[in-house]
Amino acid sequence: MQYRTLGRTGYNVSTLSFGAWAIGGTWGQVDDQESLKALHKALDLGVNFIDTADVYGDGHSERLIARLRKERSEPFYVATKAGRRLEKQTLEGYTRANLESWIGRSLKNLEVDTIDLLQLHCPHPDVYASDEVFSALEDIKKAGMIRHYGISVETVQEALTGIQYEGVQSVQIIFNMFRLKPAEQFFAAAREHQVGILARVPLASGLLTGKMSRQSQFEADDHRNFNRNGEAFDKGETFSGVDYDVALDAVEELKAIQPEGMTLAQFALRWITMFPEVTCAIPGAKNPQQAESNALAADLPELSAETMQKVQEIYDRKIRALVHQSW
Repeated sequence: MQYRTLGRTGYNVSTLSFGAWAIGGTWGQVDDQESLKALHKALDLGVNFIDTADVYGDGHSERLIARLRKERSEPFYVATKAGRRLEKQTLEGYTRANLESWIGRSLKNLEVDTIDLLQLHCPHPDVYASDEVFSALEDIKKAGMIRHYGISVETVQEALTGIQYEGVQSVQIIFNMFRLKPAEQFFAAAREHQVGILARVPLASGLLTGKMSRQSQFEADDHRNFNRNGEAFDKGETFSGVDYDVALDAVEELKAIQPEGMTLAQFALRWITMFPEVTCAIPGAKNPQQAESNALAADLPELSAETMQKVQEIYDRKIRALVHQSW
């Protein structure tokens, strides 16, 4: 496993970490015992950073992580998120009282006294420029409820706005072979501000595993079934906002340049870690086999400049025009 420093926190975190959305829900059927086995396998292989949120399974994901902590002796970092419990996203909803209430609930779920990293969970765009919200986070930090805070964003512009606040240590943003805009328009600013980058949706909702086809079926409670056009939340969260059929065609081209000794998913994850500005990618895993495959990608050989260029060419030709400009 490889490690990189997260912002100015001093945390050295595994470049392939663990995204705990899937084990909470909205990714089809999950089994808690398999989820815990996946978490244990990740830690066995050197993963030391887990990303979750208070709304993943209405706290279920956080509570599974609390169970994991009881079963392991070694330390690991947990990042959670707050804000999506609002019925409607508004700047006015991000009061100090609401923030403290959400964070307090996560503290209870995680069974800890302090949260390692608290992230605003894709809030209303106006929140990223709110002195009052970030002042409240500073006060909450001083009170000891959180050690550090960051932001999870939908767009590059939201990321650029949010990092103007000195206390922001990290930005969680969609970045994968089908979403290159962050590298083109945000990474340099993150480097300048010494802000960590958490690459979310690194496998484009599973498209970049290469295991999906036009015949694939998704369960009723799987966001890949009910949110393809943004019916429930931002369209870009599902398949990175790319048309499913076009993405499948692009996947076939990626398979043609897939290096020997890697699965397509490992290729996609290793590609992300080729960008030094990225602190870690946070792929999900619902079973130990997936967790192992993800973690092992950290130690695969570097990709050649030629391979990196070919990925860029596939994106430019097949995907770029289909990705919403604001993302």
